[in-house]
Amino acid sequence: MNLVLPGLLGVLLYLLGATLQFAAVVGRRAPQLGLVRAVAVLAGFAHGWFVVHAILPAEGLDLGLFRVLALVSLTMVAVIFVFSLTRPLENLYVVLFPFAALTLTTALLFESHARPSPDLGAGFVVHVILALLAYSVLSVAVCQSLLVAWQERQLRSRKAFALLRNLPPLQTMEGLLFELLWVGLVLLTLAIGSGAIFLEDLFAQHVVHHTVLSSCSWVVFAILLWGRHRLGWRGRTAIRWTLTGFGLLMLAYFGSKLVLEVILGR
Repeated sequence: MNLVLPGLLGVLLYLLGATLQFAAVVGRRAPQLGLVRAVAVLAGFAHGWFVVHAILPAEGLDLGLFRVLALVSLTMVAVIFVFSLTRPLENLYVVLFPFAALTLTTALLFESHARPSPDLGAGFVVHVILALLAYSVLSVAVCQSLLVAWQERQLRSRKAFALLRNLPPLQTMEGLLFELLWVGLVLLTLAIGSGAIFLEDLFAQHVVHHTVLSSCSWVVFAILLWGRHRLGWRGRTAIRWTLTGFGLLMLAYFGSKLVLEVILGR
């Protein structure tokens, strides 16, 4: 199936959405939420069509690096869309739309070096879905943490950028960050648990780094949320722990794929 048309349509719609958001920030006005959400939905459908047919070809499940990244960015768009219906997260589209367009572009330009697997069990597919959902939600949490860090710095320096005036209060932004972290930790727990149930050997040579790094990431996020609950951690402390946990998770999910598929071309 020719995937160029839905891929290009998704890229163009994401760039349109990013332009609308950026114009609102520069013009110091609130974004047109109805229009931005409509663009997000249309782009998400085109993106989803591309991802489904790219990752599930006739040969079996294809988990190539760039196709997985396109799936992650699609999940991030979906997470932001759902959360933004009740939470003020629309400003994250300024970063997320260009990122989604970039992942779609790379998935269109670069071929997958992964070998499709036709005989994967349902349990393994559930594990993969949970893992990607956890990664996507925690990716959104990282974006939120960087936005919180920037907002805090601007407030300390008493600068008034246009984007700053469109953001909710800092306390609300931090609350959203920890909500995302809780959801991400629950999904990561389910992903690790499903791996223990459905994978034959979590410490086999080809998955041991996933197991160790994902478990270390889980510990980091658990300590962070405990510190928030018991010690009131916030601000820079919370952001450092968030970035550390996500860095470990990124190495677990994409470190080996980057080396094997991009550097070694396998």
